[in-house]
Amino acid sequence: MSLSIRSVMKQDYDQWLPLWDGYNAFYGRSGPTALAPEITRMTWQRFFDAYEPVHALVAESDGKLLGLTHYLFHRSTTAIEPSCYLQDLFTTEAARGKGVGSALIHGVYERARLAGSPRVYWQTHETNVTAQRLYDQVAERSGFIVYRKVF
Repeated sequence: MSLSIRSVMKQDYDQWLPLWDGYNAFYGRSGPTALAPEITRMTWQRFFDAYEPVHALVAESDGKLLGLTHYLFHRSTTAIEPSCYLQDLFTTEAARGKGVGSALIHGVYERARLAGSPRVYWQTHETNVTAQRLYDQVAERSGFIVYRKVF
């Protein structure tokens, strides 16, 4: 399989959207709990706004998108350089176990290096053990626990 990791382009929308929907469904955001359409629209627009720190990469093979990752840069109180947060990662069912997820993560690593960011970090749900097997190969667990309050 010939695989390329590249920045998302506006003409990718029709292939990106099913991946985005699949990612959200995996985390229980579908049907009555689906994201509002304006969130999806705004997310897509942010990828093409030079003033937004939000970016997207896609994995492509033979003109077909097999996966996506979204990442953003932000400031930190413990470093001068920007931190890179890998927010979303998803591949098609058929692409799993074939190196697509790893290639997308490494694509984010490369973009972070180019931006002067010394670290990339992300979180996953504790039940996502399949993804954790990959993550344990390409990064180290930080030991931090995430707390949140939703309003």
